[in-house]
Amino acid sequence: MSRTALITGVTGQDGSYLAEFLLDKGYGVVGLVRRLSTPNMSNLANVRERIEILDGDLTDQVSLNEAVRRVQPDEVYNLAAQSFVATSFSQPVLTGEVTGLGTLRLLDAVKAHAPQARIYQASSSEMFGHVDREPQDELTPFHPRSPYGVAKVYAYWATINYREAYSMFASNGILFNHESPRRGLEFVTRKISDGVARISAGTAKTLTLGNLDSKRDWGYAPDYVELMWKTLQHSQPDEFVGATGEAHTVREFLEEAFRVAGISKWEDHVELDPRFNRPSEVHNLRGNAAKADRLLGWRPKTRFKELVRIMVEADLQRMSVSPRAA
Repeated sequence: MSRTALITGVTGQDGSYLAEFLLDKGYGVVGLVRRLSTPNMSNLANVRERIEILDGDLTDQVSLNEAVRRVQPDEVYNLAAQSFVATSFSQPVLTGEVTGLGTLRLLDAVKAHAPQARIYQASSSEMFGHVDREPQDELTPFHPRSPYGVAKVYAYWATINYREAYSMFASNGILFNHESPRRGLEFVTRKISDGVARISAGTAKTLTLGNLDSKRDWGYAPDYVELMWKTLQHSQPDEFVGATGEAHTVREFLEEAFRVAGISKWEDHVELDPRFNRPSEVHNLRGNAAKADRLLGWRPKTRFKELVRIMVEADLQRMSVSPRAA
């Protein structure tokens, strides 16, 4: 008998890749989508006819209760959030309501209406924030440096609390940055790949960015949705870091992106604007996924340069531009 998964945030990068992954494994997939006049389903173009979509909102307990009661899921993946760090500084209360309290509402809905379901909470490396050691693993203390990071810490501990208080199968995946051509344009990696493609196509001359020295552990989103699934197949609920173990600066991402497009002297096309700097910066995140490797048999398959190539070539193709000869 096939299992049923309920995915919040199904229209986003991770949600769409996870939906495809689970469908390939024979799951029935139900996605929860906020009621909008015109929901953006573009990421689900390949599978839209194979999944069920329900209205629901992490700020509305009634809609969460009804969705869980109706679906009776075997697995719940909470991927919905206000997930853009910069926006969390300008809208901290909204971020707390959706990313923090929204998780609590979903946990409560599952407790009341499908207590047998296994729950995956999408935690974030942004919870580590101002780190005093590297790489970061499941035992590294949290010191978040943004309202988004703070909200994710709240959701992380709420997940553990419900596990301990109500014997629920609730696990946290502490995933480091993971990107793809489906990444939103507001995120720096996609902003770069899209900007490079526009410059290559001749529709733009420059790309404006903030801090180029921040270092991140960047992986490929389809690799990481496999870890989400493996986390819920484990014999017991637990916390798992997902990471490549490599850190690269924004500058390195830029250099590689322009190289893939065959454009020399990237400095001629990049402008810096301090308005894009965060009020409190996270300088260096690099994860250690040894526990996931040891207990779940998970390792990332896609390394940094291949990730950049995938993203830039996808945006070049979207604009009908071929990479130039370097």
